[in-house]
Amino acid sequence: MWAVPEVENMPGGSTGSEEDKLKMVSEGCNTSNKDGSNESKDILGEVSKTHNAIQTLDKTISSLEMELAAARAAQDSILNGSPLMENVKLSESVRKRKYVMVVGINTAFSSRKRRDSVRATWMPQGDKRKKLEEEKGIVVRFVIGHSTTPGGILDRAIEAEDKRHGDFMRLDHVEGYLELSAKTKAYFATAVALWDADFYVKVDDDVHVNIATLASTLARHRSKSRVYMGCMKSGPVLAQKGVRYHEPEYWKFGEEGNKYFRHATGQLYAISKDLATYISINQHILHKYANEDVSLGSWFIGLDVEHIDDRRLCCGTPPDCEWKAQAGNICIASFDWSCSGICKSAERMKEVHRRCGEGENALLSAVF
Repeated sequence: MWAVPEVENMPGGSTGSEEDKLKMVSEGCNTSNKDGSNESKDILGEVSKTHNAIQTLDKTISSLEMELAAARAAQDSILNGSPLMENVKLSESVRKRKYVMVVGINTAFSSRKRRDSVRATWMPQGDKRKKLEEEKGIVVRFVIGHSTTPGGILDRAIEAEDKRHGDFMRLDHVEGYLELSAKTKAYFATAVALWDADFYVKVDDDVHVNIATLASTLARHRSKSRVYMGCMKSGPVLAQKGVRYHEPEYWKFGEEGNKYFRHATGQLYAISKDLATYISINQHILHKYANEDVSLGSWFIGLDVEHIDDRRLCCGTPPDCEWKAQAGNICIASFDWSCSGICKSAERMKEVHRRCGEGENALLSAVF
């Protein structure tokens, strides 16, 4: 603030000299520039720069607050006798590394053939997978918890499979179809603690994915703080018991026949780091609905979140995804709506990959 000197002993008001001084103050002491339009442009330019600086600072503060809250949540978890899973204890170099995305493939104990079909097609194996992490910043893991009898035959089978392939992320979670919402929370909380990534993706093990196309698509939204991407839908709330996708809490959604709020279909969706951190911090108080995709959508209601509806995340299997690929519009994910995944995926995944895959060189040449 400029301090304008008081006029002393000047009964007749300000002299011409004083008026000149006041004019200099109001014009920022720039007596040489008499061009008002140029001055206005300069002022607007400075305002724009200041506005951008404030936005950048605001995002930085928001990010630091989220990281601090996540660290406090992890500390509270340890102090309360519920430590994080052992696989969270990674080396400092891994923790400090920045990744483009973490892809968690939701799987079950009975899905060994599905996992093998994914390994044989769109999920790189061995040194290729390590190279994908180190050079491209893309992490891909099968996600599974433990059985109702920890250490039993089911858990031992997964441990043996993981020892051979090294591509599992184990959760502190009891597996069960009715527990998918809880598993989703556990996945995001564990993934955000393990890897510092721009985006966290969940996909089912009976869906075909083009990883390079997915990463390129997400990378275009890096500058946004809170992104929720998927094939957005708004299906009916099913009150009738015994039907698939029955909603026990149907009464919360108003009159009979109403639809759900807009949310991403469960086959594949992606969220940015801030949202994954939000889930991690608040996982103990986030409500779980019967359907996992509805639960995720409900957690973001009331938050300043950008919903991105991308139909390439829900292409059909051939010929649909094949036609689109031939037209130059490569699909990100392909599945059959009738089966909520690729029908008989263990047998058909190779065919879908052959006809709709982005090609082996897509990942090698991609820059994110």
